[in-house]
Amino acid sequence: MRSIAGALLLLGTAAGAIPHAQRSPRADDSRLLLIRASQLEHAAHAQPTTLAQLVADADRLLTLEPMSVMEKTITPPSGDKHDYMSQAPYWWPDPQKPDGKPYIRKDGQRNPEINRLPDHDNLGRLTSAVATLGLAYRLRPKPEYAAQAARLTRAWFVDPATRMNPHLKYGQGIPGINDGRGIGIIETRGLPDLLDGIALVASSGAWTKTDEAGLQAWMRDYVGWLTTSTHGQEESKNGNNHETWYDVQVASLALYTGQRDLARKTLEGSRARIDRQFEPDGRQPRELERTRSFDYSEFNLTAFFNLAVLGERVDVDLWNYRSADGRGLRRALDFLVPYAAGEKKWDFDQITPFSGSTIANILRRGAAAWNDPKYRELAEKLGGGSTRVRLLYP
Repeated sequence: MRSIAGALLLLGTAAGAIPHAQRSPRADDSRLLLIRASQLEHAAHAQPTTLAQLVADADRLLTLEPMSVMEKTITPPSGDKHDYMSQAPYWWPDPQKPDGKPYIRKDGQRNPEINRLPDHDNLGRLTSAVATLGLAYRLRPKPEYAAQAARLTRAWFVDPATRMNPHLKYGQGIPGINDGRGIGIIETRGLPDLLDGIALVASSGAWTKTDEAGLQAWMRDYVGWLTTSTHGQEESKNGNNHETWYDVQVASLALYTGQRDLARKTLEGSRARIDRQFEPDGRQPRELERTRSFDYSEFNLTAFFNLAVLGERVDVDLWNYRSADGRGLRRALDFLVPYAAGEKKWDFDQITPFSGSTIANILRRGAAAWNDPKYRELAEKLGGGSTRVRLLYP
């Protein structure tokens, strides 16, 4: 196997390769949530072109200005712009009503009005950026990567002038119906990726003890709100991908804030989610009833794969869990495989173009989980998948 130095040197002078001795100080990898420490070594031996893509992505992110909930021009019902606010994406004005209210649902069709509220898109950009910068810093310790990850995170969660209040009371509101719903909680699903990014730069010096204390306090308050609020209780019983992503957030934030009992209880409860959400043949009925059924089947399975990784932290094995009649994560992936491979025609609703490459990320993750190369081989054939996943699951 090539050395880490050899893999990085193959990036070439243009990519700014560095010798092994100059790698970033090793952080406490036990703080990672969705990344295994061993994967960081695998990433260093990934294809040079994939490493170069990560470096290019991270370099572009150095020009990204900090974002915050204070940027929106619309004030939440509370009167406090520190409160996160978004509008339900699949709800549209009723053409039969003079003012369009109450709005009506068109599943899978995004209403461009939602762009008037930038909190959702900004948070998505933030979590992805910090995850990328953190991984780039671990593999190519450019101080600017760590500094930028810290700067972006500090603005959204720590700085008093710009920080978001730790709740989602006004997430995915529907004009004419409500100011916010439990369903909006899915918009913070990227928090575990951000926390992994911060863990990867924590030893750099750019992320201070004060920063860490502030982020810990925010996440503890937020997981408290998730588990006690009416919105949180509703989301936890949604019955589809929403409750799965809810579990991902609760378990991740509980682990990050040292609440292992809460994390374990949540992850043990995920077995019952598998029993309810999957059929013995691997179908996901609640996702198949959607107008983008293939995409939502992948989306929900991604959340379950995240839960399975988190389960490893507290000795809850979800990868190999099987109900008495055979319901489990591997069977759910196997259900999607022949459709992605073009061996079967997807006959469920899919109003956007069907693409087998949609499941490239979970194929790579499945290959690692069950030590089965056929999933990786299909992922390679289909193409697609994120740079971070291709690095961590080469």
